[in-house]
Amino acid sequence: MKPTIALFLHQPRCSVQSANGIIRALNRYYTFKIFTKHELEDDFFDEVDMVCFPGGIGDSDTFEKLLKINVQRVRNYVADGGRYLGICMGAYWADTDYFGLLNDIRVTQYIKSPGACTRRPHAKHMPISWNGIKTSMYFYDGCTYKGSNFSTIAKYSNNDPMAIIQDRIGLIGCHPEADQHWYEDYSWMTKRWDGGRHQFLLEFVDNLMRR
Repeated sequence: MKPTIALFLHQPRCSVQSANGIIRALNRYYTFKIFTKHELEDDFFDEVDMVCFPGGIGDSDTFEKLLKINVQRVRNYVADGGRYLGICMGAYWADTDYFGLLNDIRVTQYIKSPGACTRRPHAKHMPISWNGIKTSMYFYDGCTYKGSNFSTIAKYSNNDPMAIIQDRIGLIGCHPEADQHWYEDYSWMTKRWDGGRHQFLLEFVDNLMRR
């Protein structure tokens, strides 16, 4: 039986595009149940192996508006042994100002880090290192992490952590779920598409599932 991922969706903050990319990357091995800002049933997370908050267009300050009804249910789920996957804005939301799931880690904007290879939040094909393999990945104002109590899966070019796992919390600053049409939306990105990074996301989620 496939493990189940509860996937939060709210266009455009936690976008259909990001959610669809996540489903395409993982649906061979995982099943999904979608939830939104509306109040969840008491037993919603009973058969869920992981909760996922994707990225989108917006800012992290929309958290209170979108999650105020269900924030404690998500916290309780993780506290009771559930796994959390956050991509881009979903990673920001793991921070102490939002869900508060991390131990001695702060989630911050990469573009404000010393030595960041870009100071602009706009879409780009960002150079990274994933488990020691130099590659590149779609970026849109993604995060990095301040602290040391975690396993680093991927780094930006200045060696700041880009994808990390702490216990059962997995956070990714870039977008391994990005599809070709994401690149085609921007004239300067069209020629950068090289087949995508869905396999990296599957590898990351499999790693998190073993925790």
